[in-house]
Amino acid sequence: MHPDAAVPDRLFDDDDRERRWRARFTATRMSRPHWAKDVPDRCVYTSNEGGTTEVHTWDRATGLHRQVTSRAAGTHTATLPPDGEHVWWFDDTDGDEFGRWVAEPFAGLPAGERPADALPGVEDGYPAGLEIGRTLVAAGTSTDDGSRIWVRRDGADTEMIYEHAEDAGVGALSEDETLLAISHSEHGDSRHPDVRVVRTADASTVAEKSDGPGRGLTPLVFSPVAGDQRLLLLHERRGREELLIWDVATDTETEVLLDLPGELVADFYPDATALLVWHTHAGRVRLYRHDLRDGTLTELPTAPGTVGSAEVRPDGTVEYTASSAAAPVSIRALHPDGTDRVLVAPPGEPAPGSVAVRDVWVDGPGGTVHALVAEPAGEGPHPTVFSLHGGPHAADEDRFSAVRAAWVDAGFAVVEVNYRGSTGYGSTWRDAIEGRPGLTELEDVAAVHDWAVSSGLADPARIVVEGWSWGGYLALLAAGTQPDRWAAAIGGVPVADYLAAYADEMEQLRAFDRALFGGSPDEIPDVYATASPLTYVGDVRAPVLVLAGENDPRCPIRQVDNYLDALAARGDLPYEVSRFDAGHGSLVVEETIRHVATEIDFARRSVTGGAVGG
Repeated sequence: MHPDAAVPDRLFDDDDRERRWRARFTATRMSRPHWAKDVPDRCVYTSNEGGTTEVHTWDRATGLHRQVTSRAAGTHTATLPPDGEHVWWFDDTDGDEFGRWVAEPFAGLPAGERPADALPGVEDGYPAGLEIGRTLVAAGTSTDDGSRIWVRRDGADTEMIYEHAEDAGVGALSEDETLLAISHSEHGDSRHPDVRVVRTADASTVAEKSDGPGRGLTPLVFSPVAGDQRLLLLHERRGREELLIWDVATDTETEVLLDLPGELVADFYPDATALLVWHTHAGRVRLYRHDLRDGTLTELPTAPGTVGSAEVRPDGTVEYTASSAAAPVSIRALHPDGTDRVLVAPPGEPAPGSVAVRDVWVDGPGGTVHALVAEPAGEGPHPTVFSLHGGPHAADEDRFSAVRAAWVDAGFAVVEVNYRGSTGYGSTWRDAIEGRPGLTELEDVAAVHDWAVSSGLADPARIVVEGWSWGGYLALLAAGTQPDRWAAAIGGVPVADYLAAYADEMEQLRAFDRALFGGSPDEIPDVYATASPLTYVGDVRAPVLVLAGENDPRCPIRQVDNYLDALAARGDLPYEVSRFDAGHGSLVVEETIRHVATEIDFARRSVTGGAVGG
């Protein structure tokens, strides 16, 4: 048996601070409502109202909100078909992400009745894309056998139209539902996919597009105008993600050249005469309108902060979310006349705010590293937590985080590092970890660590490394490869034994790992061993906390147990474990609060010399 992590009853003696940190989690949150294409008054969203993230509907015509799902582990994936008659949501088991799409009427089911299988004949699997048209549905599944794509037409049986051992998925469906764009990695590199467009009638290939090794193409969306077969894609021909319009019917392409630093993603306006562009640069996201007729690029006057989800309504209104480190998320509507107002507010009191972050740019071994820093009140040096993001292909941004705010309330400075492997800084930065993942990122973390100490921000004897998913993996790897830097290491749902993780994880991630490492563990076992925290468990000096989901398909529990057993075999290192009955994290508010309280309590005991471990 491994020692259970302590869960404190409270983090603060001060009642006001205790209330504030908990209120950031318990305050009702909701995602931006997504509407049915042909009935835009009908919307679906997710919300934690009731204590667990579940699917809800909103009928704008009547103002009625309804909770659709109610499951122990929560539900986070749902959509509406164009007619808005049904709600589709993904039904997995206890957060394991393996399951099928089900559907129920928008107005609700009769008491005791279960939702229907939305795609009869489709195997259970991990979801690999879904496009719902007016008369046709295309869905992707991933299993240990590889990827499959299925099509179902009104009044017809579901049929499989694509199958391959490598990773693939549904990309986009044309407005007239005759063409389907498939993102695939038949060339063996799921991190840099190619695109194939097939006819939905017979699965015959219409066109192919590949930019060659190391350059991915991502299908985003077809033009929303019937008969217009232009497909919007992301490309990276100049070392960053940019936009490309491919007219599939004529097999001609037009690169969308925008004079903006950073990286781009976009969607069509409803009449396809313009693009709604997300521009990501230095940890912030802003919105632009790019007119395809005259090339005009106009920044939209959205609320201050970083933009998240956004979409254009049929009348040209842009509905979006925005937040900053200091201010919680708001769901807003920017109207064509320029007025911007809150679209819908969750019930109850809003989450309390927090402190702003500041930008830090540090010279690293692979180039300049961008980090975000949040500081508590008072003079430094502070106890400090290096909170490492997951992914690895993701980034920390100036967005609201109840977790970051809790650490600051607890007196810790928080440092978030956009290490090599992060997105938003160009393809070279993102791909710099190929062949040497883990240790490459930690070189950048070390450079920022040195800055944090030399600048007077961080007390070198009280620095904790923490993260979830890939961030949890990096935290455990840092504990073993940089033992002199850390007072404690906290790994949430981590990769801890990479060889065992590869054997047990979902096939989509095995494909990702093969592309990232340059092969499978059978082909290059030494590369995987070099990247595995288990290899360095004998060198760990700081106390370790591991939080793990019993049903996690991404960082499976067996490989976590292998690492914990190795820690136990040492017999000389304090460590604690928190196991929970969910998958890759929890959608239950109280469980999340327990995780954060456990982490902060463990870190406090580690940096103050309190008892850790059993």
